[in-house]
This record gives sequence, structure tokens and C-alpha cells, in this order.
Amino acid sequence: MNPRQLHHATRRAHLLAAFSALLLGGCISLDLGGDAPAHVQWSLRDAAVAPPAALDKPWVEGLLLQARPSHAVADTLSIAFSRQPGAYSFYQFASWTERPVRQVPRLLQERLQARGVAQSVGMMGDPMRADWLLLVGVDQLHHELGATAGRGRLAMTLELFDRRSRQKIAARRFEAQAPVASENAAGAAQALSRAVAVAFDEALPWVESELRKNADKP
Repeated sequence: MNPRQLHHATRRAHLLAAFSALLLGGCISLDLGGDAPAHVQWSLRDAAVAPPAALDKPWVEGLLLQARPSHAVADTLSIAFSRQPGAYSFYQFASWTERPVRQVPRLLQERLQARGVAQSVGMMGDPMRADWLLLVGVDQLHHELGATAGRGRLAMTLELFDRRSRQKIAARRFEAQAPVASENAAGAAQALSRAVAVAFDEALPWVESELRKNADKP
């Protein structure tokens, strides 16, 4: 071994010895993620206290739901919070199991199906016939921080279309909020699920009313 090779071999030996000493002393952690908190996925839910009472008979034969373009914070798996209007950040170690832009329409489908507003309620693309289409857009979905733990805020816009005439029949924006128990992702997820339920409580009578008024029109 020439002097240059000997120098490099000696340097590697010194580095390995120093690294081993750090490991034995507990100064370096090789655990995945180190000491960082575990990443938690939260499911956005319809936190209604009880399912809605079913109608005696449906207003229409078929109703399809479709997500429409929504606010950026609803089109990501990240859970958003805001300390000032128009400015958003995201919780680092938490996320949604599904993007709200897709989850909210699915949850509304389940609520409408349980209520029985239509004989069949599905999502666009399902193999079913329907003369009515409900577009669902999520305009706001975030944890609004304030002097206390804040509140979960949801805003959504519904647009009802008659697919036979290809005309928009009605549109309305619904806003809801729920207090946050703790200033963290867990508190945000729970409050936003309650806000979903509050918004649906207001939206269901509106959808029923519009279907009832227009179902018999040619």
C-alpha cells in the first residue's frame, strides 16, 4: 500500500470510529423519521348526530352528483389552517385520507340517499340513468385560528341542472362553522366534520325543494 492509499484508509478508519462512538452515545437516531411525530391521516366525515328521516317516496327517479372545480385548499390532502384572511398554511404531520373536493360530494351523496330524495343517488360515472345533476364545489375548508382555538369553516356551492334541457335550475352557496376544541390537526378535523354536517342540514331542504318544484316540468 502506497502512502496515499494508507492515508485514505487511515482517514476512513477514523471516521468509522467517530461515527460508532456517536451511535453508542445516543447522539444519532437511525429510526425512520427520527424523533418527529407520527403522520396521522384524518377522514373528513358527515358528523350528523343521527341519520335523516327517510321520505315516504322519492321526488325523482335518479340524481347524479359531480365535483366541480374548487378552492385549492380543498383540492389537496393537506389540512389547511389560516391565521389571517386569504393566507393559508398546512399541518405538517397530518393529512386527509381523501381530497375534500372529492370527499364532500360523496358524503352529500350518502346523506341524500339516506333521505331518499331520489330513487337512486350516484356519482357521475356510475352506471345509472338520471335526469338531474347536482354540482358540488368546495369554496372554503380550513381551520380558522383566532384568540382561542378557533373554528372550522366550510363553504360550498351547489348547482342543480336538468339534464333533459341542459339548463341550470338553481344554485346556492352554503356556509357553516363549528368551534375547534384544540388548536391542532385533530381539533381541526373534528370541527370541519361537524361543519360538514351543519352545511348538509341546510342544503338538504333546499335540494328537496328544488327537485319538488321542477320534477314534474316537461
